[in-house]
Amino acid sequence: MTIYYTMTFMLLAAEMATFCVLVAPMPYTLKKKLFTFLSTSAVVAKIAYGLKISFIFVGVLFVDALQRMFRATADADMAKQGTNGAADVRTETNLAARKFYSQRNTYLTGFCLFLSLVLTRTFYIVLDLLHTQEEYAKLKQTSASNSRTSGAAGNDVEVLKKQLAAAEAKNRDFDVLKKQAASQAQEYDALSTRYNNATGQKSSDKRRD
Repeated sequence: MTIYYTMTFMLLAAEMATFCVLVAPMPYTLKKKLFTFLSTSAVVAKIAYGLKISFIFVGVLFVDALQRMFRATADADMAKQGTNGAADVRTETNLAARKFYSQRNTYLTGFCLFLSLVLTRTFYIVLDLLHTQEEYAKLKQTSASNSRTSGAAGNDVEVLKKQLAAAEAKNRDFDVLKKQAASQAQEYDALSTRYNNATGQKSSDKRRD
């Protein structure tokens, strides 16, 4: 295998290892720190830019390997038709080797490109999931604080209601006392009038309307 296909295989292995790290179960805090570092680090951004350029070359290799695979398949078919079943063993071996190597290179570069797309999409999906979990935690804390505030306000309302009921009870008692005092004053005036009429004297203590 040539050096550029060897580098492609190494890149594919690195992509597989990175994918396993991204989808591996880990604590929320550790995963948040990891993805925050990967999304904000300048070094990681430079590495990602270099990988984008390398994937362009991998795409060129994929197109070349695809063409070679079609050519090797066509040559093998033509060799079978030209020999009418009496093909040379060495020729068949060479054609089979060419076909195998071209298919291997096609699959290698194709899977490398495909896994790069899957890896990028998985990274952003997990990053969005972390942001959603963070927003959910903030909303949960806000709702809990609002519940505590509303509970305190409800307690204040209950206290005010009790105070209002007590004030209304005092007003009712005061009205009853006023009525009792007025009735007692009327009775006193009536008794004073009867007494004065009976004795024929005017009471100096009689109340005037």
